[in-house]
Amino acid sequence: MMIAMVLSVLVLAVAGVLRAALASLIRTHRADALHDAHELSGADIAARLLEDRTRLQPAIGLVHAGLLIAAALLAAWGLTTAGIKGVMLAGALALTGAIVVSVGEAIPRSIGRSHPRLLAYRFAWLLKLARSVGKMANDVVSDDELDAVTEGHDEDDHQEIRLISSILDFSATLLREVMVPRTDMVTVEVDGTSEQALSTIITHGFSRIPVTGEGIDDIKGIVYAKDLLRLMDQGASPVPISDILRPAYFVPETKRVSDMLRDMQGNQTHMAVVVDEFGGTSGIVTIEDILEEIVGEIVDEYDREDPMVIAGPDGSWLVDGRLDVDELGDLVEADLPDEDWDTVGGLVLGLAGRVPREGESFDVGHITITAVRVQGRRVSKVRVARHDETPVHEVEAG
Repeated sequence: MMIAMVLSVLVLAVAGVLRAALASLIRTHRADALHDAHELSGADIAARLLEDRTRLQPAIGLVHAGLLIAAALLAAWGLTTAGIKGVMLAGALALTGAIVVSVGEAIPRSIGRSHPRLLAYRFAWLLKLARSVGKMANDVVSDDELDAVTEGHDEDDHQEIRLISSILDFSATLLREVMVPRTDMVTVEVDGTSEQALSTIITHGFSRIPVTGEGIDDIKGIVYAKDLLRLMDQGASPVPISDILRPAYFVPETKRVSDMLRDMQGNQTHMAVVVDEFGGTSGIVTIEDILEEIVGEIVDEYDREDPMVIAGPDGSWLVDGRLDVDELGDLVEADLPDEDWDTVGGLVLGLAGRVPREGESFDVGHITITAVRVQGRRVSKVRVARHDETPVHEVEAG
């Protein structure tokens, strides 16, 4: 009896700690975890766990439920072997159930919610272990069983599922993952004229563009196409851009896109300048960029953008450097590192540890990534191939 009760208490304690840590993690913003990763132990693990919130709770919740059941069974075993019978046994089992629910679920959850970040970081290793075990348990479901569940669903059902998944991922996405990077920004200089700004807007087809001062990190404001068209309609002479620019809206790159969408709706703002922790310009984000995170790419009749991925005849892929690392991982069925970068171009820079040479290749798992086009310090095009499909003329990194 004593051994069973001691084991029950230990299992229940682990379940309570796990529940408190999970509640703390759920109340933690990934942006905060990324910021704390440089100073606090466990914050980097928490940030990685928060990359996929939609699978986090089911996996850890499964382990937590298993621990509660194990604690209850061990306690019941200890009570029955102690010789307790009848009404006393029923009362003891009811009391045990109440203790298991309180100590293993209700109280820890309340404590975890009251201490976001702190408990999540301290027990990040336990959360990681529980997530791994829970994920393996969920993977026990075979492909045949999944096919049976989804059998009979038409294309509309699959589109709804994809849309719901996008909405769930939307809450954890950061602006730096969806913004237009600074290297792709179209700008005009503040000492130019309205005529020059209108020409730039017509050429690129934008309704608003940033205005720079001494450089890309010195954003003076935003010029709107409707203001320029109004001047042209009035037959007015060209005026300095500084006379018609509007204030720019600056936001940190670690801001969540869900919060950004609410801010844009409340402030009636359609474009914001994204800045890094040092105040430099990281890029720009528009309300269209944010909506595309939910519904997918929005293309109108004037868009002429090249596809992000082009399949080659040899089985390789020509990939835009702006493609998300996770999307490339899904494409090539590989687990690619994404702790320190969001895009494929960033991944190549990280693998090289410097700006790579064109034609230089890097092995990641069972694939080879080759830098095809390098513009300045930016990797804009790469070729991705499985090892057995890698063209023989590519140069290995060394």
